[in-house]
Parts: sequence; C-alpha cells; structure tokens
Amino acid sequence: MELHQLRYFLAVTRTHNFCRAADQCHVAQPSLSQQIMKLEDELGERLFERTKREVRLTAAGELLREHAERVLEEVELARDKVREVRGLVRGRVALGALPTVAPYFLPPRLREFSRRHPGIEIEVHEDTTAQLAAAVLAKEIDVAVVSLPIERAGLVAEELFTEDLLVALPRRHALATRRELQVDDLEKETFILLKEGHCLAGQALQFCRLSGFSPQVSFRTAQIETILCFVAAGWGISIVPRMACAGRARGIVYRPVAGLTRPIGVIHREGRPLTHAARALVAFFRERLEETPAGRSTRAIEPRTAGRRERPARAR
Repeated sequence: MELHQLRYFLAVTRTHNFCRAADQCHVAQPSLSQQIMKLEDELGERLFERTKREVRLTAAGELLREHAERVLEEVELARDKVREVRGLVRGRVALGALPTVAPYFLPPRLREFSRRHPGIEIEVHEDTTAQLAAAVLAKEIDVAVVSLPIERAGLVAEELFTEDLLVALPRRHALATRRELQVDDLEKETFILLKEGHCLAGQALQFCRLSGFSPQVSFRTAQIETILCFVAAGWGISIVPRMACAGRARGIVYRPVAGLTRPIGVIHREGRPLTHAARALVAFFRERLEETPAGRSTRAIEPRTAGRRERPARAR
C-alpha cells in the first residue's frame, strides 16, 4: 500500500468519479484506475461499486477511508514538523474564496506572499460560501476566505475585516446626485443581483427585507462584472462590494447606505491543525489587514468555533 494510492482513493471518494479524481490528482485517468485496482488486489476487497452514473464506496471502502485520511494527515503533519525544525516553510495550500472576493482581494496579496514564501504553492478554488464550507469540512481545501458568520458545526472562523457594500447606480440615475443614500430610497428600485446561492445576493435581499420591503429583482447573473455592465446600461441598480468598484464599468456611480456591510474572514476545520504553509498564509492575511480595500474596520478578532453565536447575526 503506497501513499499515492491512498491519495487517489480519497480523491475518488470525494468526487465519485474517476475522471474528476484524476484531474484533481494531475494524473491520467487510466493510471489512477490502475493504482486503485492494485490497492484492491492488495486488500482483497472491492473498494468501489461502479455504475454508469457514479462511483460509490463499498463497506470495505468506507472502512479504508477513515484510516486513509488519518494516515495522510499524519504524514503531512510529520513533514510539516520536520520543515519547521529546518526553518523552512514549504508545501501547498488549497485556498477557497468567494467569487466576490477572489479577483479583487487575492491577487496583490498572493503576489507578495509568493515573494516571501516561494516554496509554498497556492491553489485557489472559487465557490459559494456554502460550497466552500462543505469543501473545508470534507478536507478538499485547507482554508477559505468567506463572508461571515457561518453557522456550521465543525468549522472555526476568524474575522479579518468589515467591508462596505455600496449601491451601484447608472450615472444618470436620480439618486446619483446624492452623496449617501437611505434605505427608503431603494424601495421602488429594480435590482440586478447575483444568482441564488451567492451570499452577496442573500445579504442584499435580507437587508431590504429587514428594512421593510421586498425588492423587485429584474435580472440575475453569476458575475459581478456582468451586473455592473447591466447597471451601466440602465437596467437597474445593484449592491456590490467596495473592493469590486475601483476602476470598473463606466457609466456607474457608487453610493453608501448606512449599516450596509459584510464581514470577511477565514474558516478552517475545527480539531484539525493547519499545516505550516496554511498557518503562514493566514498569518500573512492578518498582517496585511491595514491594506484591505474595505475602507472600514480591519480589527482582527479571536478565532471562534462557527455555529456558536457570540454576537447578533449580521445581514446575510
């Protein structure tokens, strides 16, 4: 039994598909399948039930999964400890991030992080908050930059900063002449939002509902850039993160609304020590809080277990 066979096995258990598992492991699918067959031959048990639609674990596969995860975690921790003794920070970090955060927050920071730690490889995964939380719990990614709070057992969350959410208006809109807006100003407006499942859309809707009205939504999309183009074309207004506003589509003005913010933070699995590389990345994010594009509080707070309420929930 070899370590790479266990890695391939766990990749198949996560993806339920040999082709996707091979892509994740950066190997050819026939090679991955051959190694799984060798593992099954050595154990004398079938690990997967293969159907046309998906791949499922057998009872023997379920037993092996727990041990395989433990073995690979111990190997990674041992490697990490040895590197610490030698004063090296090397390794790989699977970093999750929201699509409303990744293209704006990560590039300048990861560029400097790579200069400081050339031995650490960063692999970025973009998805919704719910999917990123599930991926962290499934050990598919190490840490994720998300919008807080997250009420999910098994996760530890640390707030990094609070970011303003701004109202994006067509430049010739009647409200564009005002420096700051009130919630009541938005009640009769038509909104353009991200698709359902994106926490930013949920935050916008909840903010409006808590203010006493249900917004009229005319259009949804998966990209903020597309939203801004439609706003510029006069289709309606939207609520977007401050970090997404700089240098964006012409024909748009951005206005603040009191109390319209979102907390941004990092999450990782409770009870699973971060690798030395992942700890270095989180520490780097903390160091650079003063350079956040939020324009608001960058006060770090103590890590806490997600799901344990320590303060009133913010609009989600």
